Amino acid sequence: MNNNDFIRRFEDIHIGDRPAVGGKGASLGELLNAGVRVPPGFVVRTSAFRAAFRQSGIGPEIVRTIEALHGMGLEEIAAATREIRARIVHEPLPAPVNDAVVAAYEQLARQDAEFFPVAVRSSATSEDSEEASFAGLQETLLWVLGEAGVLHAVRECWASLYSAESVSYRLRLALPEPEVAMAVVIQRMVNARSAGVMFTRSPATGDRSVIAIEGSWGIGSAIVSGEVTPDKFIVSKVTGEVSGRTIAQKAIEHAPDPKHGGIVTRAVPAEQQRQPCITDEELRELVRLGKNIERHYGHPQDIEWAIDRAGAFPDNIYLLQSRPETVWAKKDRERQPTAVPKAHAYDHVFSLMGGRK
Repeated sequence: MNNNDFIRRFEDIHIGDRPAVGGKGASLGELLNAGVRVPPGFVVRTSAFRAAFRQSGIGPEIVRTIEALHGMGLEEIAAATREIRARIVHEPLPAPVNDAVVAAYEQLARQDAEFFPVAVRSSATSEDSEEASFAGLQETLLWVLGEAGVLHAVRECWASLYSAESVSYRLRLALPEPEVAMAVVIQRMVNARSAGVMFTRSPATGDRSVIAIEGSWGIGSAIVSGEVTPDKFIVSKVTGEVSGRTIAQKAIEHAPDPKHGGIVTRAVPAEQQRQPCITDEELRELVRLGKNIERHYGHPQDIEWAIDRAGAFPDNIYLLQSRPETVWAKKDRERQPTAVPKAHAYDHVFSLMGGRK
């Protein structure tokens, strides 16, 4: 096997490649090839996941264990999956997979592999479809440094496919376990000045005529974790009018630890806390991108975005992910006339996780 059997660059990926690169990887390749700015990177394909499981011999054992968990409670599922994750994390990668990942990372880093920061993100074959969203259920590691860090992060992402929450969700949806596999996205880390999420329909009302944008200072993980209340904007797709604008007090931000890797929490200067995290010009550009992406896919989207501290507008605006919006899409399919509004866009993630933040 050569490197191409285990690695695929974003430039060579389209949405139809989901079985090989997972939902997140397929979306990033599709976005890039549609002319959208995404941080450069590559995907460790599902073939690497399957090769590692063949070498260790644990694949069939895992399938049998999980299929036996139908009807079990979360406590029993957590106990059964804990051992699976530990074994995956500590199992060395097959040499061909190890070498392919290292070579691709070095090429991405361009001679600066020791310090080149990347985001390492799970990309399961069963995630981010119109019928199911695994948002928040699987691993994302931010500001990963060096070859050893990347290789360990790949195993962490594979292991997260067997978190109690992820397995419970698959069992509830009756997804066939033998067909489940994990690819891993590795892409240049955006040193975000601001970041957030954008829905191309209102997460509160389902209104498809507006775009809802939330954001805060620093890396978007501070919003996902619930540590900060984001700024919120509601913008008409038709007129561009901003019909809702709420500027929160954003007292902290998540920022990179450039020396040790990973993310640290730090205070936002007092004079900046009540300032909007994006300018009107940036807001208009995000709306333009959101409308174009919804048009490209043909249905409402849930989009992650970041604005790099480096570079000039608009080239410093990056999209990190676009997945089908699932909450209101499901309500539309079920033809439910009413729904309980969500407080803000990220609440749909927590609802899928049973309220855990």
